[in-house]
Amino acid sequence: MKKHFLTAGILLTAVQLTFAQAPLKIGYVDSQIILTQLPEAIKAQGDLDALQNRWSAELDSMTLKYQQALEDYQKQAATMAEDKKLAAQQQLVAQEQNILNFRRQKFGQGGDLMKKQEEIFNPIKTKIFDAIERVAKEEAMQFVFDKSGDIVLLYADAAFDITYKVMDKLKRGN
Repeated sequence: MKKHFLTAGILLTAVQLTFAQAPLKIGYVDSQIILTQLPEAIKAQGDLDALQNRWSAELDSMTLKYQQALEDYQKQAATMAEDKKLAAQQQLVAQEQNILNFRRQKFGQGGDLMKKQEEIFNPIKTKIFDAIERVAKEEAMQFVFDKSGDIVLLYADAAFDITYKVMDKLKRGN
């Protein structure tokens, strides 16, 4: 019986100590602001856009050549010999397949554009996360949320916004 009272007393003290801790401190950042103002992110996005534009132009050129070849085939199909017609059809199918493969390789899920985006933005993201962590520790915050993106934040008091403190850390490089 004495043992149960002692256990209950220890448990009650532990619960009281848990609720007596310092209040929870939470902050948030708007990563969209950081990504649109951080020079490295701006340059990386420009490089990525240039690459995407180059590949899009290449895809447009391939598509234009295919469409021209298809028009030529349709104009001449009635007068072509069967073996020439079959060869032209196979060439058109191959061109169409090349276009589809190029689109999938460059722009598809897990394609070259996604890989390049990951490659150039990962160091930037690491730098941003490190700055967020440093600010959060300096401000004694237990949690930091990202206001932009998939996380829903229904209300945010501006007093807890550490976006510009994070930007300051990134600009100072410390």
